[in-house]
Amino acid sequence: MDFSLVLVLATLFSGVVWALDRWVLRRQRAAVQAEGKKAEPGLVVEYSVSFFPVLALVLVLRSFLYEPFQIPSGSMLPTLKIGDFILVNKYNYGVRLPVIHTEVIPVGRPELGDVAVFRYPLDPRLNYIKRVVGVPGDRIAYRNKELIVNGLPVERQLLERHPREAPSEWLWQEQLGEVSHQVYNFPERYYDFPEVEVPEGFYLVMGDNRDHSNDSRFWCEGQPHAEQGCLIIPEYFNQRGEPLVMGFVPEEALVGQAVAVWMHWTGFFNLPSFRDVRLIK
Repeated sequence: MDFSLVLVLATLFSGVVWALDRWVLRRQRAAVQAEGKKAEPGLVVEYSVSFFPVLALVLVLRSFLYEPFQIPSGSMLPTLKIGDFILVNKYNYGVRLPVIHTEVIPVGRPELGDVAVFRYPLDPRLNYIKRVVGVPGDRIAYRNKELIVNGLPVERQLLERHPREAPSEWLWQEQLGEVSHQVYNFPERYYDFPEVEVPEGFYLVMGDNRDHSNDSRFWCEGQPHAEQGCLIIPEYFNQRGEPLVMGFVPEEALVGQAVAVWMHWTGFFNLPSFRDVRLIK
């Protein structure tokens, strides 16, 4: 279900009824009451008048300022855990109309290191969250677990081998642009790709759980369709001898920047926790 569409339709319907009641129905009821007769608004009018201001406020906040999301997978560990509830700033990447996603006020664009929410290019009904590792014009490569941006290896420091929270991983501190954050790497698995240039109007993204993330490296395998952000990398082939295809996030698929964790809730039978409220780096 497209909640944005439902919210827009509910707000539109209640708004029309509210306006009709304010400028037409109230006068009719007043005229009837002046004749000594009883005139009360119907349930549809009563509920619409009550809910319209609330729905309108939620629509404005959710569409143009902040929208809540829940993290469903571990692809952004250790930064974001399964069950984290996050706030996404929708203003940072431009003001867009709900449902049709047309940008009406250009404000800003993702920067290197941002944690971005976007509509999955191969299925826009799904929202994905990943870290931006390449902006338009950047040359990005990934070799031996090392991210290389514009010919320079990204600065990183090994914090711990086999941490208690993820015994099979190595925990690193990485400096990506202005953002210092942690990533996991599985030391026995390699998913390298050669240097690629990020096209204009697109972004390259990866999960912080580097070896357990469906991101720009993988979602376009076997689907070289430029209109979906899937581009063939010339002269390179994957392990099966097929052309190497990389995935990019188009600007029109951007939803917003993840800025904070405001709650953690693992499931229906557990109580929500507010002990890990924090900004997202």
